[in-house]
Amino acid sequence: MAATYRALASVVMLIGFYVVALLQLAAVAALGVWLFSHTNAVVTGKLLIPLVIALGAVAVGLWKAIRTRNEPAPGLILGEREAPGLWAIVRELAGAVGTRAPDEIRLVPEVNAAVGEQSRLLGLVGGRRTLYVGLPLLQALRIDQLRSVLAHELGHYSGSHTRLGGVAYRGRLAIEETIERISPRNPIGLVFKGYAKLYLMVDNAASRRQELEADRSSVLLAGHQAATSALRTLPVLDAAWGFYMRRYVEPGWSADLAPDDLFGGFGQLLQARRDELAELRENAPERAASRWDTHPPIGVRVAAMADVPAGTVVPDDRPAGLLLADLAATGRQLQALVVDPGRRQVLPWPQFTAAAVAASVQQQADGVYRAAGRFTGTPQPGLSTVLELVRAGRLGEFAEQFFGNATRKEAAVHFAGPMETLLDNAAVRSGRASWRLSWTGPAELVDPAGEPCDLAEVAALAVSPQTLDEALARLAALGIDLAGATVVQQRVTARHADVIGALANIKIDGREHDVLVLDNGLILMADAGKSSEGTKRLTALLGATPVAELAARHTFLPYEEITSVEVTKQVPVKAQLTLHDGRTVAMQELYASELLEKRSRDTLLKVFQRIND
Repeated sequence: MAATYRALASVVMLIGFYVVALLQLAAVAALGVWLFSHTNAVVTGKLLIPLVIALGAVAVGLWKAIRTRNEPAPGLILGEREAPGLWAIVRELAGAVGTRAPDEIRLVPEVNAAVGEQSRLLGLVGGRRTLYVGLPLLQALRIDQLRSVLAHELGHYSGSHTRLGGVAYRGRLAIEETIERISPRNPIGLVFKGYAKLYLMVDNAASRRQELEADRSSVLLAGHQAATSALRTLPVLDAAWGFYMRRYVEPGWSADLAPDDLFGGFGQLLQARRDELAELRENAPERAASRWDTHPPIGVRVAAMADVPAGTVVPDDRPAGLLLADLAATGRQLQALVVDPGRRQVLPWPQFTAAAVAASVQQQADGVYRAAGRFTGTPQPGLSTVLELVRAGRLGEFAEQFFGNATRKEAAVHFAGPMETLLDNAAVRSGRASWRLSWTGPAELVDPAGEPCDLAEVAALAVSPQTLDEALARLAALGIDLAGATVVQQRVTARHADVIGALANIKIDGREHDVLVLDNGLILMADAGKSSEGTKRLTALLGATPVAELAARHTFLPYEEITSVEVTKQVPVKAQLTLHDGRTVAMQELYASELLEKRSRDTLLKVFQRIND
């Protein structure tokens, strides 16, 4: 019933969307007649053109939605040879829920399982079925837990959820296409956005009912314990995957490196941190329900499962990875299919981690070295530059910029932290230390014999003129070359930087620019176009051109080169930036300026505040 309701609601709501469009078209036509009879053709045209453009966007959105085919998502197709156990369970469960088994199983690089069907005639005629199984599920779950997940997904088939889901999919697509093409300042856009919210509320409510229906299959075919434990494991596993990508993969990826076994590394992380993950699963907070959710909160689903009678089920605590003929080899095949390393150097995990952390530490050291170069006027600053400031008793004066409200004496003491980073960098560049991979914590600095190389005590000695010589003697005994530790990146670049906001038609020193707010600097693009097309222009620009390329073409202003910002007005923004070389940059937002998204101005002001802190 939920599937039928969802499809019917989607059709009715979608028809309503275009009824609203036709009514507005009639209203625009009536307004045009009235304006033409009371004013002239020029005034009528200026007022009606934006409204007609908005209504044209409705037709474009509908046309694109009708033409779009709901193709299977990318993934590694698993045959009987690659996944004999998985196919056997899928066929068994399909028979148990009274539905046709999927035509193919695709392995995907996500913490998720899903089903799809390429149905026809608004779902009246079934089509090719695809079951998607995330490789992380096979790495983390027990067989009985995976049975629960698969039973849930196949329950969507038996409930005809996938067959009629294409209607809802096209309805969402048509409305999204329409909204994206209407300017945020167009009054017609407000009406359509309100209707879009109503559509999503109705469709999401039906989706939540479908999830509860499919959960019944999980309990009937896998039992309460497997079904509820799998449900509670999934968000923890998703968090673990995100942690793994952020902490272990992305730093090396940003340094033009790639691991040779992406999914194998995640498997090792799961094994090393299984106790930590179990604790997270037991203590995971419950999420509050929202009308915008497509799935009910886990607590609601678990409570509903308790009312479902379980079938006769034998627990199976074996690893789900046994359902594949060769889990490790399959993971490498999936990586080859979905990960394009480009020109990155592909390395085994130990070497990948060592090189990735070394590059990250060098990046941190470069920030200090560039600051020392600006402070002293040294063209090629390095560790020796900083140590000369220590000997001259000027470290506190230099370090003030890193520690906010600290006094110079306090700043010098606090600088022991950055100093340890500089010494770690020098040790690695001297070949006297390297970073060792750990799946249970941060990478560890070790000497050539594999023993821990902790330079914190030496760093504490190196920030005081009285103990500097002792620190230098210890470093010399360790064979660490201080002269070789110099800046590598002379100036911050926008390579691998993220866009956190953007503003169109901002006056920079009296000339209109589009401004991109990055996580490490501003890109100032002169000769901005029409202010009425600002948001559209920025969206198209960022979709077509890499950030690093934009920074190379235009003026790139790293935050570390700005010494202070005086904000005289927040809305619209009016500020003066003072650079370390003494130059100033005047910035003024116009009333006609547009934002990439509504928080862009607030993001820019937060950046200014951080520079001043």
